[in-house]
Amino acid sequence: MAAARKHKRVAASQPGFLPLTSNPGEDGSASLKRRKRVNKNKKKNWNKYSDIQDVEEFLEDVRLQERATGGLIADKPDESLFFVDTGEKKSTQKSEAAKKNKRSKPLRIDLILQPDSHVQAPKDILAYQRPNAKKLRRVAGKAERLAAMGVLPRREKLLLLRKTKQMPAKEKPLNSKDPRRNFYDLWSEGSPDTADPYFLEQTKKKLVKRPEKLNEKPSTLPAIEVIAPGGSYNPDFLSHQALLLEAHEAEVKKVKADEKLERQVAINKNDIATEESRFNEQVEGLIEEDEREETEAPGDDSKDTAFGPMAQPEKKTERQRKKEKAERLKELRKKAARKMLNSRQQLFQLRSIGADLKMRELRTMGRQTKRKAKQEAEKTLPRRLGKLRFQAPDLEVQLSDELAGSLRTLKPEGSVLKDRFKSLQKRNLIEPRERAKFKRKHKVKYVEKRAFREIQ
Repeated sequence: MAAARKHKRVAASQPGFLPLTSNPGEDGSASLKRRKRVNKNKKKNWNKYSDIQDVEEFLEDVRLQERATGGLIADKPDESLFFVDTGEKKSTQKSEAAKKNKRSKPLRIDLILQPDSHVQAPKDILAYQRPNAKKLRRVAGKAERLAAMGVLPRREKLLLLRKTKQMPAKEKPLNSKDPRRNFYDLWSEGSPDTADPYFLEQTKKKLVKRPEKLNEKPSTLPAIEVIAPGGSYNPDFLSHQALLLEAHEAEVKKVKADEKLERQVAINKNDIATEESRFNEQVEGLIEEDEREETEAPGDDSKDTAFGPMAQPEKKTERQRKKEKAERLKELRKKAARKMLNSRQQLFQLRSIGADLKMRELRTMGRQTKRKAKQEAEKTLPRRLGKLRFQAPDLEVQLSDELAGSLRTLKPEGSVLKDRFKSLQKRNLIEPRERAKFKRKHKVKYVEKRAFREIQ
């Protein structure tokens, strides 16, 4: 506080400082009152016996000057504070410019709403934070440099061509086998005027043909969906009840999902350990080892018994090999004869086979129809475009006692911005996303300072 009072005295003693408010009864050279002698070495006496009134008056005067004039009066030039009165009378005739300025004078209510403080509002840092702001600034800077060099983006070039109506007509290139085509030298230095389409594509002088699938809309849903008749401000009874039933079913579905999750994470009482189960687990392997030791005889020498090598199979004779080969050939002949007999029997089953084929075709056509219907139904559903799934917004519905009889008493619900954002996600134009979370690059460092006489 002593440093603040010293700063105030130094600032007030300078000849350039002009206070905006002054008390005529007070004088800086007034006789000082005798102060009570106290021990300022103790913390409890710092605020009790410290006089900071003069510092607060000085700071309040500085803040008043900043609000009223936008800065300190001592720092402003003389031209903004004084003017020279030449004594000239105002002309009675008003010019057209003066009349125009009078007509454009703002209303009194607008002047009341104008801010009376010259101090600028503090800058909201969160309002300037955007995801990928560094990348966007780099792209904007590159576009400005290209614009300064006279290079326009392709989109702006197309817009200029459409405005001037000078779009070049697309000419179909001649086939490479057409005799009317112009020949060109492959090893020439300059680029040929007319060349083969494959040559132009490989040299990146002709764009690759855009796939037709990219021209299809990602969803068949309309951009603006009309709400059900029960969502009107004055609906009929049946339409409103149908909308309430739909909202009730949606809420019941959510409650069932929550109950299912609670059942899955619930603790089974049978799985909780008891004293008996703990004891059985501790003595689980001890009883079996004791029984095994009792059953083993003291003179058992099973560990010392040695096993010899396994007996090798005897080598087959030539007669045995010929016999096995004859049996294999006999089996193959039986299979071939059985297959020939089945094919002959199928000649008498042509009608039943034809009926089976027709049934199979009908089943195939049914599956194709179901598959196409499923594909058409999927066109109206949101697809999985990112790591998050699409969450349908809550149904906006009013209860029977909340209905308004007129538009004046209608209670607004929902948000237009959120509705458009959800519509873009539902039509697969953007992926479902969450608000970006900004993290600190460096951790906040906390420092504990030692207070005076705090450590004993």
